[in-house]
Amino acid sequence: MTNLNHKKENVKMHLRDLRLDLKKMHLAVTEELLLPQADEVKTLIQKMDQLLKAIESK
Repeated sequence: MTNLNHKKENVKMHLRDLRLDLKKMHLAVTEELLLPQADEVKTLIQKMDQLLKAIESK
């Protein structure tokens, strides 16, 4: 696998993970009327930072 393909797969993995976490959080807010915990939000921010680093790395 080339370096570019590896980076693309890495980005896809991060996006899938973020999407799943955000869907869970959205369901909790809309269906269960529960606000996310601060640590859950911080974890998502860290995951987004990792994704941004993966995208920006060349």
